[in-house]
Order: sequence, then C-alpha cells, then structure tokens
Amino acid sequence: MITVLAGGVGAARFLQGLVAVHPPSDITVISNVGDDAEFFGLHVSPDIDIVMYHLAGLADEQRGFGLRGDTFQVIDAIGRYGYDTWFRLGDGDLATCITRTHLFQKGRTLSEATQEIGSALLMPVRITPVTNDPLRTKIRSDDGVLDFQEYFVKRRTEGHAWEIIYEGSEQAAPAPGVIEAISSASTVLVTPSNPLVSIGPILSVPGVRDALRATEATVVAVSPIVGGKSVKGPADRMLRDQGMEASATTVARLYADFVDVLVIDSVDEGLAAGIEELGVRAVITDTIMDSMEKKTALARVALAAAG
Repeated sequence: MITVLAGGVGAARFLQGLVAVHPPSDITVISNVGDDAEFFGLHVSPDIDIVMYHLAGLADEQRGFGLRGDTFQVIDAIGRYGYDTWFRLGDGDLATCITRTHLFQKGRTLSEATQEIGSALLMPVRITPVTNDPLRTKIRSDDGVLDFQEYFVKRRTEGHAWEIIYEGSEQAAPAPGVIEAISSASTVLVTPSNPLVSIGPILSVPGVRDALRATEATVVAVSPIVGGKSVKGPADRMLRDQGMEASATTVARLYADFVDVLVIDSVDEGLAAGIEELGVRAVITDTIMDSMEKKTALARVALAAAG
C-alpha cells in the first residue's frame, strides 16, 4: 500500500501522475485540513476538494482551483445582499460545500463526509483528512494573526508571515485509519506541497510524525522548492520569513527525522551532497509538472526511489 501526504495543487498534480502508473485502489491520501474554513455557514475543505476535482477530471487546472467551467451566479447574488465575497466559490464548488455541511448536520464526521463525496465523484483512491477535529492554520503577519484564507486569498499573501500557528493541533486526534495507513504502508510519499502550511499541519497532529518515524515504509518526499523558488505559491517567501533559506536543503532539514529520500529538481543538483549529509538520500530529476507526461515521469521516479 502507498500512503500519500497531500496539500493542495502540487499534491493534486502529483497524484494525477501517481494514479496513472500505480493501481489507485492501493493508494491512501492523507489530506491537510489546516486551511479549512467556514463561509456563508458552509464548511470549505480546499485541499481535499482540489485533490478530488483533479482526480475526477473536473478541476479547473488553469486557475489551479475550483471546477472547470464553473459559474458564479450564487456568489454574485450573495454579494448583492451586502456580504463580502472575496472568497469566490463557484456554483458547483458551493454544491460540494453544501453537501459536506449537510452531512455534518446528519452527524457525519469529516472523514465520513469526504468518503461519501468521494464516492459520488468516483474517486479512484481513498482520501481521508488527517483529523476530524478542528485544526486551523493561522498566520502571524504584520497586521496581527490572520486566518489562513484571509492571508492567502483575501490579502494574496502580501506582507510577511512571521509565524505559522496550527491552532487546535494539540487537542486534535488522527482521523480513523490515518496512523494505520502510515504504519502498514510499503511506501509513504510526501507530495511537493508547501512544507509549512500544507504538510506542516498534517505533521502537527499528535502521533502522525511519530508514526512516520516508526514506519518500516520508505518515506520519499518531493521538494516544492526549485532553484530557490516555490513552483507555485508563497512557500519560498514564507520560509525566508521564518529565518530559513528557501532551498531544497531546507526542505530536507524540515523532514530529516522521518524522510529517507528527497527528490529534487535537476537545477538543484549542486545541493545533493549537502542534503545527503543530513542523512537523506537525494534523487535528481525534472520535478516541474507542466504536462501529464511529466507528472507520470515524476511519480515513476518517486516510486523507484522507494524501491
């Protein structure tokens, strides 16, 4: 069994390649929920949804979020009633959030709601949130502590991210099956997602990092930092705001206690020796997933690195 730790768009693209080269029924995805939020009384799980939309062939891959061809009549109508609609959910996206919230009202957990929505979307893999408990990423910025979506979407990551806070993590428990998925896996893959706000919240849940250290599986991560810059999003700036170098070496250092192999881009070949000094084997390849061929090639490299 392969277990995958997943954030948002980078994870979704990597998983598209993975399911093309490995039986999907053998894959369990553990998703970040730190950027979950409530808008208009609805529970939004952006990272879970973007992975599901990509694997269902429904994603708007040009925008990197939402559903392809979605309309925005509902959100525009809500705006006419005076509500702030900076978080623009399309009509189809709203249908997912309405369904999830309705399932909560019927007593379902986030894990159970994710399974039901995934079944309706004909998900080829099992997707589970890392926890069913409230876990919210907060950003200590120049203007105080902000909810992640306000920092990320409303403010477009402007300003500094001086501190990353995983609110609720100490009280959170791993969702059913999460620890077992890590412990029983033959391979664990960490997708090329932001190590601070996509993978970090997953690792903050008590028991998850310990399970990664203890598993007999080979743990392979793919660096989201290429040539000192993030492939997508603000990971490079956030790392620098934390006083860290934006590099694949820093990614290796953040994961060194549980990762066996780090896949890095060819432009970072010169960093391989320093990464291996940290006790992490470096594998060099093209990590830019700008075509389906490159997505599958990267997945093959990661699987080969796991042996």
